[in-house]
Amino acid sequence: MNSWIQLPDDLTLVYPWLLVLILVIGWFCLRKENKPSLTIAATELWSDLDQGRAKYLPWLTAFKALGLIALITAIARPQAIVDQSYQSNEGIAIQMLVDISSSMEAEVTLVDGPAQTRMEASKEIVERFIAGDGNELNGRPNDLIGLITFARYADTRSPLTFGHSALVEIVRSIESQNRPNEDGTAYGDALALAAARLHQLDQPLADGSANQYAHITSRIVVLLTDGENNSGSHEPLAAASLAKEWGCKVYIISLGDEPYYGKNRPVDKEDVLTPAEQVLERISKETGGIYRKATDYESLLSVYEEIDQLEKSKIATKSYKITEEIFWLPLAFAFLFLLLVLALKSTVLRIAP
Repeated sequence: MNSWIQLPDDLTLVYPWLLVLILVIGWFCLRKENKPSLTIAATELWSDLDQGRAKYLPWLTAFKALGLIALITAIARPQAIVDQSYQSNEGIAIQMLVDISSSMEAEVTLVDGPAQTRMEASKEIVERFIAGDGNELNGRPNDLIGLITFARYADTRSPLTFGHSALVEIVRSIESQNRPNEDGTAYGDALALAAARLHQLDQPLADGSANQYAHITSRIVVLLTDGENNSGSHEPLAAASLAKEWGCKVYIISLGDEPYYGKNRPVDKEDVLTPAEQVLERISKETGGIYRKATDYESLLSVYEEIDQLEKSKIATKSYKITEEIFWLPLAFAFLFLLLVLALKSTVLRIAP
């Protein structure tokens, strides 16, 4: 997303000293031109002009003076210097992955208030992550965001878009999958699909033109799941290899019942993580992301806040000056006054021979 900031113009002259020199020359020219007019009787010189037209004769001198001033200004070469500042907002391409398996109907607790299902809490926090809440999360207005949900199958709910208002409405409409033949957890398929969608930003369009979003080099996947991969055709680590190959960092949030580090737990992570969680952590490590485990609304929110802080849009501002030649403007006025003088002398103020 790009924007222009234009500051007030600064007018300057390249040869300001010419003003003094040419003004002196102009003063002598006008003095020499006006001197004979004082020694010749007006009745002899303008005998063919009636008194009504004769009173406009001083305008000729005024037009000559104005023309000379305009010519002097043009020769002094006026310029307009414009301060420009080009602001480039380089956003991030983000694929949001949300687990909608039946286990997402389990409850999570709040510090204040009644319990919510994992699905309800996830939808609310994902919405806050996208649109902002004015407090912990500022929203992602400069980012290209897409949404993929998964249970037994992975589905693209929204393509990558800057239309975040419509995206938020889609998030609000998400429901968990309770059909037995469609229930499951296929985050391997979802991750492969998300990586492919992000990789497509580098591919030319059908007409051969470059993709308008190819300049977005920072691409991430935010994967929220509460289970182990048990469905789909892509193994999680194979999908992670694709994500790594295509330059996608994967941030993973495991929404479960046990805290990541509980009281009296050993410090060694290998003793804390289950085999399924170790796979999730390995995916995040290999792709340059992070793995976090959340157990309630507050811890889930804090993870999204952490990701929000880690992945910031880049705002670059470049300032420079543009010099525009505007000598043509006073030069045009000089020609205009010259033509006006010639026209008057040849018509209504013509001197008889």
